[in-house]
Amino acid sequence: MKVALFIPCLVEQFHPEVGIATAKVLTRAGVEVYYPKGQTCCGQPVYKSGLRKKTIPIAKHFIRLFESAEAIVAPSGSCVSMVRNEFPVLFDNDPGWKQRAVELGARVYELTEFLVKALQIDDLGAHWPGRAVYHDSCQVMRALGVCEEPRKLLAHVKELELVEMDRPDLCCGFGGPFSFKFPEISEAMVGEKVSYVLVSKAEYLIGAEISCLMNMGGYLQKHGYPVKAVHIAEVLANRKKRKGCLAP
Repeated sequence: MKVALFIPCLVEQFHPEVGIATAKVLTRAGVEVYYPKGQTCCGQPVYKSGLRKKTIPIAKHFIRLFESAEAIVAPSGSCVSMVRNEFPVLFDNDPGWKQRAVELGARVYELTEFLVKALQIDDLGAHWPGRAVYHDSCQVMRALGVCEEPRKLLAHVKELELVEMDRPDLCCGFGGPFSFKFPEISEAMVGEKVSYVLVSKAEYLIGAEISCLMNMGGYLQKHGYPVKAVHIAEVLANRKKRKGCLAP
């Protein structure tokens, strides 16, 4: 199988190592990976700001670029949800483009979803010593229905002690534009989320959504808490971060 790698803006601009880890994981899973040149934002920030008309040309560019791919995989649930769930809505009044959006959306996957559901793989021979919790991001869990897949993969990581924190599905408070439009509320939300992480005594906070990890990682770093936020792609690729947190 040949897979097109879709790299979200936050990964490209702030944490390209997550994109590299994603490619490494997919290669280890036995698929041929390529990166379509000319990728741009999927339009999610514009769409969530209420600028629907301005999102349409962005969506059309994305569809043109990726529609020849057998499968498209991204290390982000929110971007995959945008393409799969929202692109068809954008073209409600344009049957031709709507059909193209629906067909493309059926071939777009979040990384852990693709590994477990499409490839039927849950053991990649990864090795990551330490105690960790997993954060269920809103978009990965609620929009895509991906909950057990990352846990199945993490359960096979050698020397990883995966524990469940209380309220693993509690929103971290990022929410795209929400975090800078309502910073006080957002910070209160991430503070509550981090409190559950700290109670778990975890060394690592693992997630599948880069925006959540940057938000929580930034809070952990700001307050000097000894917990490192890492993307699941890095864990599965054996790329252990030696210092610092996943933060802007």
